[in-house]
Amino acid sequence: MTTSPAAALARAMVGEPGSRYRLPTPALIVDEAKVDANIAAMAARVGAGVGLRPHAKTHKSAWIAGKQIARGAVGVCCAKLGEVEALSAAGVREILLTSPVADESSLRRLCRIARVDPGFRCVVDHPEAVTTLAAEAGRCDVGIAVLIDVDVGLMRTGVAGPAEAVALAAHIARFPSLTLAGVQGYGGHWQHIAGYAARRDAVHAGMARLSRVIEALRDNGHRVETVTGGGTGTVQADLELGVLNELQPGSYVFMDVQYTDALGEDADGAFATGLWVSSQVVSTNAEPIVTVDAGLKAFATDGPAPRPVTAPFTDSTYAFFGDEHGAITRPPGTEVRLADRIELVTPHCDPTVDRYDDYHVVHGDTVVAIIPIDAARASR
Repeated sequence: MTTSPAAALARAMVGEPGSRYRLPTPALIVDEAKVDANIAAMAARVGAGVGLRPHAKTHKSAWIAGKQIARGAVGVCCAKLGEVEALSAAGVREILLTSPVADESSLRRLCRIARVDPGFRCVVDHPEAVTTLAAEAGRCDVGIAVLIDVDVGLMRTGVAGPAEAVALAAHIARFPSLTLAGVQGYGGHWQHIAGYAARRDAVHAGMARLSRVIEALRDNGHRVETVTGGGTGTVQADLELGVLNELQPGSYVFMDVQYTDALGEDADGAFATGLWVSSQVVSTNAEPIVTVDAGLKAFATDGPAPRPVTAPFTDSTYAFFGDEHGAITRPPGTEVRLADRIELVTPHCDPTVDRYDDYHVVHGDTVVAIIPIDAARASR
């Protein structure tokens, strides 16, 4: 937990009615009841027969990971090795690293994680990394379960097709320190396609590619137990198609402008917003707008604009106004005062969370806890 004067002031407010609207800003606000409801809804939606392994790249928090596991998740995912290390140090187990790592020092760090978390898994997509990982695992006297990452059309990581997957599986089988646990096929480019029918068509094509890889692996005598992938935007299609037996949604815990706009009234969008950035008005002198203290440093900028949700600004629009400031259109006929608080839905929750040190957890208008974001900026 941070120890700046602003953080100390926020901690002193914990438990005070109205403290949500007196925090030093910008501040990251989490409504615990809404997050808990989202976690419960996803657990019920996935149900029995399909494992739920939520992606912690969204929240980067052992506190939230614990909530998800308590609701039946088989573990969590992390995108970066640094995130794995941070959450593992905080006591989270059964972590899957969903991005391949390449250099020797990173693979050595990976083996250290496996020593404290027997349920740890990682993905591989190249024989050189497999060889180095196996050697490091042998030196550390640890066994590691690996999944073959399969390119399902994104072209970011993963083997290209069945022949490459079979060759890599045969290479993995050469090393007693490694066990092939299954495959991963994640289509990040599908998650924000507007309209369920269009998303399902895209997922269907990608899952057909993954199915051909699975068939080839099994035909060549390799066991494929775990088939993992998917995200918040494709849960319905993934459940209907039935190729994946483990799902990796992440953003459903918070939701953001990007997801709510894309998913609309589809079942994949039926989750409540539970995360906001709190800002305050710092200037009212310009007639058409008011200026708040949340700018480029307060939000990820790779999506649509942040969305004001505090009355009377619910019909206002936000525009970035520099590193420290944002411009919000002034509601007609409304008096706006300095220090008025305006909360905004984040454009893209994952990288916005990464900009902050703590969650300010609220019940109604009261800050009830300040929780450190364990894996914030753990990108290495």
